[in-house]
Amino acid sequence: MSVTEHPDGPPDWWVYRGTGRPPHDIDPVKLIPAAPPWRRFADLPESDVTPPDDGEASRRIGTEYHLSGALVDTREVEMVNAALYLRRPLLVTGRPGSGKSSIAYKIARELGLGRVLRWPITSHTTLRQGLYEYDAIARAQAAGSRLPSSGERNGATGEPPIGEFIRLGQLGTAFLPRRRPRVLLIDELDKSDSELPDDLLSLFEDGEFDIPELARAARRTSVVDVFTADRAQKAEITDGVVRCAAFPVVVITSNGEREFPPAFLRRCLRFETGDPDMGQLAAMVASHALNPADSSRPDLVAEFVERSAALGGLPSDKLLEAVFLATSGVYRKNDESWQRLMDALWRQLNSLVP
Repeated sequence: MSVTEHPDGPPDWWVYRGTGRPPHDIDPVKLIPAAPPWRRFADLPESDVTPPDDGEASRRIGTEYHLSGALVDTREVEMVNAALYLRRPLLVTGRPGSGKSSIAYKIARELGLGRVLRWPITSHTTLRQGLYEYDAIARAQAAGSRLPSSGERNGATGEPPIGEFIRLGQLGTAFLPRRRPRVLLIDELDKSDSELPDDLLSLFEDGEFDIPELARAARRTSVVDVFTADRAQKAEITDGVVRCAAFPVVVITSNGEREFPPAFLRRCLRFETGDPDMGQLAAMVASHALNPADSSRPDLVAEFVERSAALGGLPSDKLLEAVFLATSGVYRKNDESWQRLMDALWRQLNSLVP
């Protein structure tokens, strides 16, 4: 882990400082310079409302701020800031549990960008699923229910509004035209089929996508309200095209299970996470408000670091589980029962030994 202190404070060009702590005296987004000419898309709207965090950030990175500037990973901070300046996706690789996805939540909290849009990837995930869903069957059923029955002369007729049956996915919502960018977490892209990274290229390059169902209806209704991935929120779509204004802050995680195409890698900035050191692990534990005064905590952090090194890496959340048990009264140093619990918790992930 590359941790470098700056005696004169963080470099002036850093907007994101890696602590997850929002500044109190200035809006950090205003410090980001204008996008490069080749990364400018639609005009920025006059104003918009940032959807508030839904509590997921607290679950992921805690509620307190114990990660100081002296503990942040300088490489991480530099690459995040470069991605912010260049409006490029950040591809974060590393072993499971090394804190890859937490970067997205730190960015959102520190820059005041609201709820993180998380798009989890599986082997069956398609680009269309991430962009939007259209429920044609539900619309046909609704249209049928509006037709007058036999013998009736009056009644509701015609198709219901198409926008009532379209919902943008996490990916599609991130590319809505906004003044303040959304944070989009594409989680574990290496689990996708071989085509998805290539399918993302046009979206990352052009900052827009079409919704054909709305484009076909544009001659009758050019502006349509559709549902978004934000609960109870809608957005206006004009002529069936979604075009971003502020390119979203895209964090893509990968466990390194396979390589990505060169064309995809060329459009991303890349950063590989390392194992957190004892200071960073202690700050993580404290951020989750796990009894900072508990005397067992330093011993557990040291033991976790030693065990993780011996097993080739353990997920950091296994330390949180151990500390929670310890602060619940389970911990007894050198107790056989406690050691059995730790052996069960801190087992190598790929181990088949019971």
